[in-house]
Amino acid sequence: MTAPIPRDIPDLPAIPGMPVPLESFVPASAVVTPTRRPAAAAFRLLVALVAAGAVGVELLLGNPLQVLSHFSIQTGVLVTVVLAISASRAWTARRPLPPLVTGGTLLYVLIAALVYHVVLTRGSSVFIITGTEAGPGAGTVTATDGVTPPTGWHALTNPLLHTVIPLAAAADWLLLTRPGPLRPAYAATWMLYPLAYLTCTLTRGAVLPDGSPAPYVYPFLNVDQHGYKSVLANALLLGLAFYALALFLVAVDHLRPNPVRHRHHRRGRRSRRPRRDRLLKTGFRLQPPVG
Repeated sequence: MTAPIPRDIPDLPAIPGMPVPLESFVPASAVVTPTRRPAAAAFRLLVALVAAGAVGVELLLGNPLQVLSHFSIQTGVLVTVVLAISASRAWTARRPLPPLVTGGTLLYVLIAALVYHVVLTRGSSVFIITGTEAGPGAGTVTATDGVTPPTGWHALTNPLLHTVIPLAAAADWLLLTRPGPLRPAYAATWMLYPLAYLTCTLTRGAVLPDGSPAPYVYPFLNVDQHGYKSVLANALLLGLAFYALALFLVAVDHLRPNPVRHRHHRRGRRSRRPRRDRLLKTGFRLQPPVG
């Protein structure tokens, strides 16, 4: 007979010098096979090249320092860099850029398009629109007629910067990215760049000597004509609109479907092998788990 097992077994003392096992984290790339996305890479590269070409033409046609002070040109440069990097990562099946960067790029390019089409082109009565500055290739702003049609090469670069590229960036976001990564907290962070742009624009206009051409690149920011009170009121209204647009993008990002998952699901269904082929390849029949 064997002795009964006692109910209370004391814990064995720890052996000194034994290393404590550490938790190991397995990266997702070690479990999920990375997938190359050549179609997304080609589209993003094309948009990046178009944006780079439009910005390059504007730089050649005007004073580079003056041209680079426009918000639409800066967003064109940002789109070029971000989409070029995103195209490279999609082609090589690497992790995409952080959503804080890609979402901010989309927001800024949409801001440039909306300000041009709503405020500058139509001469919105909410904002003070007088003067001659309207942005690169945008024509001339008047108090009654808005923006006159651009001519020459500006007639090509203007719709690219303010219409084609923003629509392409929105299409890339809606059709080629997974939904859900944008967070409401990003909206406040995205407002730092417009705030910095406003500060630099007002500082630039204040330090330039009298008689300088276009010290303020946008008429609703022209302190010489409207004073700081009106300009800051315009900036406050635009800032609230930009913040609302940022929250709108976050809401849409959480409500829209996942086009990437649907395409992978259809592709996986087409690539499934018949059951007999799987059985011949493995040599045994797989049974569902029990329990």
